[in-house]
Amino acid sequence: MENKLMHHLLWERIRAGDKDAFFDLYKELYYPLVNFGIRVCADADISSEATDLVFTTIWEKHETLNRVDNVEAYLRTFLKRKLLRILERKKKVNDALFNAGAEGDWMEMSYEEFIVKVQSDELVKYQLKNALEKLTFRQKQLIHLKFFDGLSYEQIAEQTSQTIKTAYNTIYDALKVLRKELKA
Repeated sequence: MENKLMHHLLWERIRAGDKDAFFDLYKELYYPLVNFGIRVCADADISSEATDLVFTTIWEKHETLNRVDNVEAYLRTFLKRKLLRILERKKKVNDALFNAGAEGDWMEMSYEEFIVKVQSDELVKYQLKNALEKLTFRQKQLIHLKFFDGLSYEQIAEQTSQTIKTAYNTIYDALKVLRKELKA
């Protein structure tokens, strides 16, 4: 009961823009949420990725967050939804990479075409995972927003509090890294 009240108070402070409260809630609930995610999907990496996305989203949208009575239960539900989206995306990636590997032409297409094919192979999956690990957190975030959430550069800039040019340049640099890594 004591933790529930503390989480509720931290949540209210986060809604008001208190960064310290955000980091306190993060420290308090990060590992319990990762462990919960592991029980849901049986993959520590995916659980960590989803938990990171949950907390990133909370801070980015802190001004529009609703009141929540049971913060941990709310975050578990939010995490489950993120996990389902990630698992569905990974299934689509695996299917598309398998098909692209069979055709042998995935290296010739533009990145945008590749992403479309990814959304519609085990060797290429490994290469793609390694290539994505070369990106910075911000590059991964913007790539996700652009190609998986389908946002425009204007929407990305607005959502991440960057200029449109910065969003474009960050995505362009990330694509260069991905192309280089996938051709290596």
